[in-house]
Amino acid sequence: MPSAIVSLIIGLGVLYLARSFWTRKKTPAALPPGPSPKPIIGNLGDLPPAGVPEWEHWAKYKELYGPISSINVFGATIVILNDARLAFDLLEKRSAIHSSRPSLEFANMSGWDRILGSMLYSDSFRATRKYLHRQIGANVSVARFDNIQEAEVRRFLLRLLKQPNDLVHHIRKEAGAIILKVGYGYTIEPHDRDPLVDLADKAMEEFSIAIMPSAFTVNFVPILKYLPSWFPGAGFQQVAKKFKQNVSAFSDKPYHFVKQSMAKKEFEPSFLSRLLDEVQFEPGSEDEQVVKWSAASLYAGGSDTTVSTLACFFLAMTLYPEVQKKAQAEIDQVVGSSRLPGFEDRDNLPYINATVKELLRWHPVAPSGVVHMSLEDDICDGSFLHDPDTYPDPMAFKPERFLEYDDHRPERDPHLIAFGFGRRVCPGRSLASSNVYLSVAQTLAVFNIAKAIRDGKEVDVQPRFLPGIISHPVPFDCTIKPRSAGHEELIRAAEKEYPWEKSHASDLAQINIGGQ
Repeated sequence: MPSAIVSLIIGLGVLYLARSFWTRKKTPAALPPGPSPKPIIGNLGDLPPAGVPEWEHWAKYKELYGPISSINVFGATIVILNDARLAFDLLEKRSAIHSSRPSLEFANMSGWDRILGSMLYSDSFRATRKYLHRQIGANVSVARFDNIQEAEVRRFLLRLLKQPNDLVHHIRKEAGAIILKVGYGYTIEPHDRDPLVDLADKAMEEFSIAIMPSAFTVNFVPILKYLPSWFPGAGFQQVAKKFKQNVSAFSDKPYHFVKQSMAKKEFEPSFLSRLLDEVQFEPGSEDEQVVKWSAASLYAGGSDTTVSTLACFFLAMTLYPEVQKKAQAEIDQVVGSSRLPGFEDRDNLPYINATVKELLRWHPVAPSGVVHMSLEDDICDGSFLHDPDTYPDPMAFKPERFLEYDDHRPERDPHLIAFGFGRRVCPGRSLASSNVYLSVAQTLAVFNIAKAIRDGKEVDVQPRFLPGIISHPVPFDCTIKPRSAGHEELIRAAEKEYPWEKSHASDLAQINIGGQ
């Protein structure tokens, strides 16, 4: 053990000296301001403390150091952007050199290095984006999946009617059902827990942790990956091993489900089945990996993010009943009460569309963004969606900020920021936006959402959010009731209009990958 400790200390020292030399040699100008680093570890102590939301931690740097600042951890420079204009200048206009990702050692160890969100800028990254853009990159291509979204949103309303206290579970089921059907042609268990939804939800929870640069010291000191798992402070080894088992099942099981279904000619057309028809590759090749992980990336980019946004919607409606009344009044006027709003009504519901935009702004699903890595040095002059200079009263939920009335001009559309920048912009943003629109419009059409009543008093609700790359609201109580008997009939009609389908869970259970 003593020799291991000595080796570790020597290794850290060599790493620090090497990186310090590289930084002095390569940096063409002074780095942005920031806290003073300490010897060897740099600004390790200035990373977000455990349990503190990253966006709140980094937002303080704008007051302390200005719109752009920097820290250094074990010789690695991290630049923090707290100004949307700078983000556009660097990540959008100069995306050719600012679109990679740092090679996060923990993500590599845990198997998350092949998902689109963490891939380095490479041929595999470009091929994955090409496949995703071809299938879901435009409103026209996404429209092919309107029927899937219509069916699953209606089933969501029905589940909510029958079990209003299981809100988050129903949201996860809706999001999982849509993206698994679109991605793999997979039908979930309609009433019970679904094994693939549960597996994917667990994988997404771990993904959010795995790609946080500040979550594991091994990301800054890669030599630590050689420590045995029993070594003090090397518990991340076991965590990475556990994550890798789940990510392997998450990527492989649905992939082989589609391949086997196609071989039996018993498959539903999906994102992956179309790719398998279009792309020629050898089993085990890099091309096969790209195809497999393109489908996994579709799920990763469109499931947990939608869950976060819809949970925020119910939180906002609980806190802002006046917004809910205005939205319902618009639906009643434009659509009436004899049917539910659909995609054909979208252009005629400006307040609903403004509500969707405000959801994206009020609490974006990735409030800290995902770290970019520059491929070469660059110079520029020295949380975007809560900047009071752009969005007055930023903590309030106000859809009106996106409408034009009297002398008020609409504030900047959050779609331009919430889905990322440049070559890292979310390829599934059209699908996500249409899903949120339909869920919001149909929920408001038939339900009233309000604070829960306990012992004759309203239960206090505060807008608080959990830390993580993908951030969710802290669990909260609310009541969800049909607006009238007629609206309840509209909800229940879903069982006739969209009969329950047989699940593919039993087919999935027969797939055995690597002993899983």
